[in-house]
Amino acid sequence: MSPLLGIALKLVSALIFTLMSAGIKAVAARYPTGQIVFCRSFFALIPLIIWLAWRSEFPTALRTKNLRGHLKRGVFGSTGMFLGFAALGFLPLPDAVALGYAGPLMVVVLAVVILKERVRIYRWTAVTIGFFGVLLMLSPYLGGDTLAHGLEGGPAIGAALALAGAFCSAFASVEVRQLTSTEKTGAIVFYFMVLTASLGLSTSVLGWNLPNWQDAALLFSIGILGGLGQILIVQAYRYGDASLIAPFEYSTMLWAVAIGWFMFGDWPANAVFFGAVIVIISGIYVILREQQLGLLRKETREVGSSRGT
Repeated sequence: MSPLLGIALKLVSALIFTLMSAGIKAVAARYPTGQIVFCRSFFALIPLIIWLAWRSEFPTALRTKNLRGHLKRGVFGSTGMFLGFAALGFLPLPDAVALGYAGPLMVVVLAVVILKERVRIYRWTAVTIGFFGVLLMLSPYLGGDTLAHGLEGGPAIGAALALAGAFCSAFASVEVRQLTSTEKTGAIVFYFMVLTASLGLSTSVLGWNLPNWQDAALLFSIGILGGLGQILIVQAYRYGDASLIAPFEYSTMLWAVAIGWFMFGDWPANAVFFGAVIVIISGIYVILREQQLGLLRKETREVGSSRGT
């Protein structure tokens, strides 16, 4: 265990994913979402396969006992990716990133409904406060003038797409929880990328645009960044406990504000900023509470096992 290295890897992965999102926003107006999704997923396979080969886990890491589970995760995750990428075309980068923070809160609700997990009043309170923060972030997009403009393809539609994408990603996260009991990380990531790339490729019949050299390099870089970011996340959790590493995911907001201002002149509205702070605090509490309960469950199992012997 090397917690500082784990934190550093998580911070770098957050920067890489934010740069990827900035690249997507930069090309969103010129290329169909399906084409961008294909490039993000297909080219991400390059660093993933190289990494697995370097670890001598290719192709053994791709063996699966639950293809149906991969398909379910892929459908939900791919839908979330399509919606999230489309939202970047309508929203400032910091706003799109902040609205995505609703996903972890939705995971708690879905874990109760789908996995039948028991959630006590403390986490329900944190989730409720977090959703209040989401409503605060949405407030700039709920005015009459904004909604009217949104019907013509404005920011209100972007906010709706971002929330819908977060909801689909939450479903995918629940599926990943189930997959981790039997599947290796390499298989989970590989099959998701293959399915998402296939779905993106299927949209080519609707018409893709031929990129120039600069845009081709940017589309390629989007995929490479996505693959590298995924690898760094996996490595980060090898060096530190989840309760320590996971909260640094929210550093993406800092990167998004800096990159959004530098590249696009975007700056989050006060309501979005303060709403994001509320959601981040709620999310960190949920993460820490999950870790605490996980340790208690582990201790209970160990005590029960010792008594059984």
